[in-house]
Amino acid sequence: MKFYRFALFKAYFDKGYGVTSYLKYLIAAGGFAAVIDGMKPQILIFIFLFYGFTCFFIGKLWYKYKIADAEKEVDNNINPFVREMRLKFNNHKI
Repeated sequence: MKFYRFALFKAYFDKGYGVTSYLKYLIAAGGFAAVIDGMKPQILIFIFLFYGFTCFFIGKLWYKYKIADAEKEVDNNINPFVREMRLKFNNHKI
């Protein structure tokens, strides 16, 4: 698989970005306030890069500790199709 590593890193970032999605609005609001206040653009770039790396590492931890699997299982418990398939094949993990 040629692009597996790239796809894995993208999945880490996407999951971390999704988990911290509410935080990005606070960071953006703080960035706008800082620009109005006269903060140097280099500091803002550092903050956004730090946020990007933080998203990556949060996503990596999310997969490492199998929290993503727990999320999928919650979705499966709500999904009627999965419930019917589990009952049909005698897998009573509902």
